[in-house]
Amino acid sequence: MPQDPIVKADVVVIGGGVIGLAVAWRAAQRGASVCVLERGQPGSGASHVAAGMLAPVTEADPGELALLELGLRSAHMWPGFAAELTEASGVDPALRRCGALVVARDRDEAEALERELALRQDLGLDVERLLPSVARRREPALAPTIRLALEVPGDHAVNPRATVVALAEAARRAGVALLTHAAVRRISSAGAKVAGVELADGRTIAGGRVVVAAGAWSGALEGLAPEVQLPLRPVKGQIMRLRDPAGPGLLEQIIRFEGGYLVPRGDGRYVLGATMEERGFDTSVTAGGLYELLRDAGELVPAIHELIVEETAAGLRPTTPDNAPVLGAATEIEGLVWATGHHRNGILLAPVTAEIVAAALEGGAGVPPAFAAQRFARPREEVAA
Repeated sequence: MPQDPIVKADVVVIGGGVIGLAVAWRAAQRGASVCVLERGQPGSGASHVAAGMLAPVTEADPGELALLELGLRSAHMWPGFAAELTEASGVDPALRRCGALVVARDRDEAEALERELALRQDLGLDVERLLPSVARRREPALAPTIRLALEVPGDHAVNPRATVVALAEAARRAGVALLTHAAVRRISSAGAKVAGVELADGRTIAGGRVVVAAGAWSGALEGLAPEVQLPLRPVKGQIMRLRDPAGPGLLEQIIRFEGGYLVPRGDGRYVLGATMEERGFDTSVTAGGLYELLRDAGELVPAIHELIVEETAAGLRPTTPDNAPVLGAATEIEGLVWATGHHRNGILLAPVTAEIVAAALEGGAGVPPAFAAQRFARPREEVAA
């Protein structure tokens, strides 16, 4: 088999989704030679299935304040990131500053929304309580039976598939080598320092710095000692892509509800998602999962039952025990850098992740302890036991 001419790079990035491509682009802008290894096509994993919500406020959890701060920081970066990306690639990632409505269907959900409102107000976040009549004036397609709504003007959305195309093109123009169908078998090392990666087809890509951005597969790479490996698991999410034959206008804002969301693309297309399932690496689409999404969303926006189903899919969220990403250098092996574990927020956190990881590749500090790999470190004696 002929060998690929790219056999050495300063930085080898494992994973060609939104996170891996954003890191590669930023690293190349800083002068590094970069090679991205993607096991399929760029963005064919979780990025392909993602709805693209930039939702640090509606995703806020009182036990995840560091993650909230990181999400707000990245959301603030997104407009500039999108504009720069469009200029660098010629492709618009389709950022929509649309805001979101969080809607309650019954009294129990309304009471839960009141608690969510109080929490966000205590945190100083921009959220407004809306009476059902006001919410329906904002979005006439909402059912007359809704009980309460919260308006979150700062939560927006981007098109992840367009973002992948833009990032891949921007990276190429910056000199990044993007190898597709290049599954990584193992990370190679020389002593306590990475030396590159070995591909499943036998090729070797040499590099003194390796970024692991392989999503749900990041924890299963060979070549790392047990004490270095991450406690990462896949969480399955099923989605539907719907199209209104009448064109845009059914919804303008993101609609969020207990168990799901509807994200308008602005062109008459909508993403309906998403289930949360602990099913390992299973990506099958099930009738039950799709039924629950349609049932729940239809109670809030009855007209969605008239939309055309264009696509059904399932993806795997890379999830850590504390739902926070793992960013920056590993202390156990020189040259190994993490950019994974983003769970539900990979698209949102792409700009800030790229900034943090690109700095880490140059030896910079600045990774908050809440996202450092060391929070999962296990002593060697514990691993051996």
